[in-house]
Amino acid sequence: HENTTLQLPPPLDEQNYGATAARTRHVPRESVPRHSPAKRDYMVAGVLCYANLINFMDWFIVPGILLDIQKYFQLGDGGAGLLQTVFILCYMLAAPFFGYLGDRRNRKIILGAGIFFWSGVTLGSSFINESYSWIFFLSRGLVGIGTASYSTIAPTIIADLFEEEKRTTMLSVFYIFIPVGSGLGYVLASSMADATGDWHWAFRVTPCLGALALVLLILVVPRRTQRRTEAHRALSISGTIRVAAEKPGVQGTGKTTWCEDVISLGKNWSFVWSTLGLTAMAFVTGALGLWVPLFLYRAQVVQGLVSLCLQESCNSSNSLIFGGITIGTGILGVVAGAEVARRLRKINNKADPLICAASMFLSALCLYVALVVAQTNILLTFVFIAFGELFLSVNWAVVTDILLYVVTPRRQSTAIALQILVSHLLGDAGSPYLIGIISNAIQAKNPSSFQWSFWSLQYSFVMCVFVGVFGGSFFLLTSFYIEEDRKEAAQ
Repeated sequence: HENTTLQLPPPLDEQNYGATAARTRHVPRESVPRHSPAKRDYMVAGVLCYANLINFMDWFIVPGILLDIQKYFQLGDGGAGLLQTVFILCYMLAAPFFGYLGDRRNRKIILGAGIFFWSGVTLGSSFINESYSWIFFLSRGLVGIGTASYSTIAPTIIADLFEEEKRTTMLSVFYIFIPVGSGLGYVLASSMADATGDWHWAFRVTPCLGALALVLLILVVPRRTQRRTEAHRALSISGTIRVAAEKPGVQGTGKTTWCEDVISLGKNWSFVWSTLGLTAMAFVTGALGLWVPLFLYRAQVVQGLVSLCLQESCNSSNSLIFGGITIGTGILGVVAGAEVARRLRKINNKADPLICAASMFLSALCLYVALVVAQTNILLTFVFIAFGELFLSVNWAVVTDILLYVVTPRRQSTAIALQILVSHLLGDAGSPYLIGIISNAIQAKNPSSFQWSFWSLQYSFVMCVFVGVFGGSFFLLTSFYIEEDRKEAAQ
């Protein structure tokens, strides 16, 4: 068990919570004893950010070389989509377990074990024979479990290392490595496949980088990290379930059961509709993340720009370009969304859900145009896919902010846990597989040709357009209730 320094929080009406921070009176709280110098804290945060980068690079290796994996294991579109679905489902289901352990056991040991586990499984998966595709599926599920052990705990250490002024900044830096790592996963996979002529080598780089992360973790991160608790409120990110242990007798708190909290959240329409909007975002993002490089390849074959790949290793330039798009649009979208929301809130109390709604509608429009022009103009396809990704990225920070000010502070842990569970379960956990099986069904009912393999994926992607429109509608519905729910949460 780790040493824990308990400190009673100030009354709830004197605390800062998310977007309401600027509107609440700041009350200095007694400082928590610190045992490490500031330079050491930044070094620890740097190691955790590096490991987060490797984490998400490994996550997106499969989409970067999906065509090669399909050919090697002789997978249809449904089977290829199931690869990412297995990964995300295992990640989603394992995250609460590791979040629970992270609150009660030594976090450094859990982090090290997680990095060692997923690095070893990833390396082992590069040696799987084509006759054992089921083992490859199993390995991706195991990697998801190992990834969950890191993603659920690392942010809580960063949150404990820094005071409130620095904490938001450092967590933002930690998060920015998610789109950067995702994009680099495509770049790494495609580059290694092209350089070596064997896609298996793509799975042998991140384990080496993971080994370096493990060494740095051992050398830099202290064995027992100081916990800074505010009534045991722990951060919940990327699948983490935060546990709020309410202390009886503390002003402003009250003991409620989990069921009572869930029922209360079900009556909070701003939370309900924004969660459904986030689920639509996750659905579209998950489908695009897996299928876009393969879709672009089929579009180029149909246009006669590239020949049909019959070799052991196929050209992965589309993954390389899409990786760059993911990095650029991810960073730009998150920063732009937060800044636009900050400015528009001053003139419109409903700015946040309206920004999310407009972004979803524009993203759906861009995606539809990309699908229409894919058979005739590949450059315009890239451009509109980039804009679609950009508008999706605008919403990530804004949606989180909405939750923080429409849900009362003592229910925020449960609210975030529910939002994460719903958005993964109904969103990106199933969308890659669903797009794949729809594509398979269309191909089965039509003549066997490469033209129909392109059309089948094109028609399947239309579902993402409709889901994007539904997502925008959910955020519009959020705007009808947000002012009332914000006032009720503030009370």
